[in-house]
Amino acid sequence: TEVATARCSMWWSAGRTAGACLRMPHLLQPPSWRWRSSTKRLCSRMSSSRPPWRLLFFGSDEFAVESLKLLTSSRNANEGIVETLEVVTLPGSVPVKRFAQQNRLTLHGWPLHDVTGQFDVGVVVSFGCLLNEALIKKFPHGILNVHPSLLPRWRGPAPVFHTILHGDAVTGVTIMQIRPHRFDVGPVLNQELHPVPQSCTADQLGAVLAVKGAHLLIDTLKTLSEKMENRREQSQTGATFAPKITKSMSWVLWEEQTCDQIDRLYRAIGSRIALRTTWDGRTVKLLEFVGRCHISLADERRKPDPGSVSYQKESDTLAVCCKDGWVGFKAVLLKKRLTAADFYNGYLHQSVQKSWPGGKFVSRKTELRQDGGRGLDSVT
Repeated sequence: TEVATARCSMWWSAGRTAGACLRMPHLLQPPSWRWRSSTKRLCSRMSSSRPPWRLLFFGSDEFAVESLKLLTSSRNANEGIVETLEVVTLPGSVPVKRFAQQNRLTLHGWPLHDVTGQFDVGVVVSFGCLLNEALIKKFPHGILNVHPSLLPRWRGPAPVFHTILHGDAVTGVTIMQIRPHRFDVGPVLNQELHPVPQSCTADQLGAVLAVKGAHLLIDTLKTLSEKMENRREQSQTGATFAPKITKSMSWVLWEEQTCDQIDRLYRAIGSRIALRTTWDGRTVKLLEFVGRCHISLADERRKPDPGSVSYQKESDTLAVCCKDGWVGFKAVLLKKRLTAADFYNGYLHQSVQKSWPGGKFVSRKTELRQDGGRGLDSVT
């Protein structure tokens, strides 16, 4: 009886243990396996110190799309640089959002919710919003920024425009590490120079730098740890700021600006904001700029005043006198679009008979002095 009782007790105990193991299968595994499994899960939650990276991309415009496009291609091709890729963008139908939707990338709105432990590296390209310190610390390897200038020159939101506007012969792209509170002041990880082609526009230069910046970003991500170790702080020497382009910059000052300065102004902002002047107190938009032009005057001995307008019939161009010569436009917008010939026939030819101002475009500054700041339309 005692033996039977002992056997029953052993059977019951074994059955209870087996039942427990069925309910908790990990107890059936040897301790060494359980340790390796838990270590693997822990490591999967920890950030890697080398690629492929789990990336979160912040961007908005066409310039940013080039970097996102190359990151997406790298991930799809399993190049060992990008493991996962998700996107943060701004409200509205911005180019980055459209690209992300077309390529089925996970989208996050702004401001961003908690992303602790989900990503290794952040990438910011033309995003336009400051990232706070708490968010930056969520990324073990920091947040990188692709900036289209050779920092510290042209910090700020419009570096390409100011590169053209100020006649820089050389520009480039910079990969820097984001710091909180201020734009474009973080340490530089990578830079590449690019000569500025003569007569190129801001749009053309921006497109080239977007592609160059995307490739420089990939190059940086390949050896990010090494780049981080060799990063360098920006010098304050040579630091300049590139503020946003505004309509107030589009007014041509005929007395002060040279042919070259007007040419650079047009190439910098002309595709987005038309150059402007005034005619008889009304705002005129200057269209289809043709650059410096050589004209023939009826009276070569008479030196024209800045702002003087001459219609060149042979080339169908309105030539306007500035500080050091003449620049030409093929059309203007005054109530409606007018060709050079239309403007001559409808306005310029008649103004020669009048005393005010005798065939001249007047700079906004001069116009404001003449009427005490009254009577100008659209002078913002």
